[in-house]
Amino acid sequence: MTVPDMLPGGEREKPSLRRQGIYLLPNSFTLAALFAGFFAIVQAMNHNYETAAMAIFVAMVLDGLDGRVARLTHSQSAFGAEFDSLSDMVSFGVAPALVVYEWQLRGLGKIGWMVAFIYCASAALRLARFNTMIGSVDKRWFIGLPSPAAAALVAGLVWICLDYGYDALPGLRWVAAGLALFAGLSMVCNVRFWSFKELHLRRQVPFFVLLVLVLVILLVVASPPMVLFGFFVCYGISGYVMSLMRRCKKPVASD
Repeated sequence: MTVPDMLPGGEREKPSLRRQGIYLLPNSFTLAALFAGFFAIVQAMNHNYETAAMAIFVAMVLDGLDGRVARLTHSQSAFGAEFDSLSDMVSFGVAPALVVYEWQLRGLGKIGWMVAFIYCASAALRLARFNTMIGSVDKRWFIGLPSPAAAALVAGLVWICLDYGYDALPGLRWVAAGLALFAGLSMVCNVRFWSFKELHLRRQVPFFVLLVLVLVILLVVASPPMVLFGFFVCYGISGYVMSLMRRCKKPVASD
């Protein structure tokens, strides 16, 4: 056995990252998600906006897999958590902002790039707040709209408009600016959104749930942009609806 390196004060020296090593499997998914976000940026610069939007959705899938794989294989690490946050900033912060700016917001001049920056800065603030609140909030809820959902709103609008030929509609620039602003500000608000962490795949469910799942798969296959964009629009509104319902249910203090 080797004796651990000691610091002058008698404390053990923390092993370096090279000596600790990293877990390959979950970080491979994170790296793939980062590549998808980078690929979306490159495609936006080449004016391939539909491909760029689809790449952001691919990054969402990969981002959802890396954490689940890490938990299933018991390979969570501080390095993985930090790497995941940096990847999310590129894929769900910078990439959507640049895609929507190149697609529609550039035509709005200063307002366009200011809206894009508000979205990008909000994503950074959302990720920083999420990292500092881990372990101190109810896991059933997200405080503020998650950055992948916000990216799905922006990328979904790009995808659905190009897929259905709506990209020439009058006023679309302002719609894109309004949605990007809504998505950005929703990330830094204090509204609670359901985290879906209460869903347990190993728990028994009624038979009709499987039939519903079949229907959902068929809808997604039939029209991926319409179904995905519609789902994330409903999710983005759900937090505000539930917040309003909670306010309405509060008892009114009598005089």
